[in-house]
Parts: sequence; C-alpha cells; structure tokens
Amino acid sequence: QVQLIESGGGLVQAGGSLRLSCAASGRTFRGYALGWFRQAPGKEREFVAGIAWSGNSRNYGDSVKARFTISRDSAKNTVYLQMNSLKPEDTAVYYCASRETPFSVWPTGWANPDQYDNWGQGTQVTVSS
Repeated sequence: QVQLIESGGGLVQAGGSLRLSCAASGRTFRGYALGWFRQAPGKEREFVAGIAWSGNSRNYGDSVKARFTISRDSAKNTVYLQMNSLKPEDTAVYYCASRETPFSVWPTGWANPDQYDNWGQGTQVTVSS
C-alpha cells in the first residue's frame, strides 16, 4: 500500500510562493494519477491540480490556473505543487492523493475526491494579506 507524505507548507505573504512535495513510500508508485486537493475551514474539499503518472497529462482547478504548476519526479517517487502569486483565499490544508486505476468517470473524475484511493495527512498553507 502506498503511503503519501506532504511537506512544504507554511506561512507566506500574499504574492509569494511555496512548493509543496508529496513523497510516496511503501512501494514505487505505478498507478494512474496523483492529485492535490485543499480544504479551508467551513468549505468543501476542492480540487487543485492533478497529473498522470505516465505521459505528463495535467489538470487544474479553475481557481489556480496560471498560478500553480504540478509536476513529478519518477526517480524520487514524488509529486510537487509549485504555487506562485499566492492569495489569502489559497489558505487551506493541502492534501496529496493517488488513484491506482483510470477514473471511473471522465472527465469529472479528476476533481472528485471519491475517485482517489489513498490520501496523505495534509500540510497547512497560510497566506497573509
């Protein structure tokens, strides 16, 4: 079973940048996709970005397009989320998740938390105004 461990969160000023990392342990990831979600207090879990493990297909939530970039390093079994031009509304706990097989629904599967098999414990991102 793959275990996902997030890191890289913290406190930044609006307009700043952070890079989150999600390291997979237990075995080398050979599944279908990895994704990032976030959840702010009182809000639903929101899709941020996703990447296919093969082929580098990417998908982004509307609220982060042109500001965030998802990438992966297969040799390190790690996925990254580069976050630029951060806004206070980006403040949330960010979670890494994996999907072992192709999504059962398409294309909405990317943004549906129920489509993912494994989850990390999250890392806090706080953006001050």
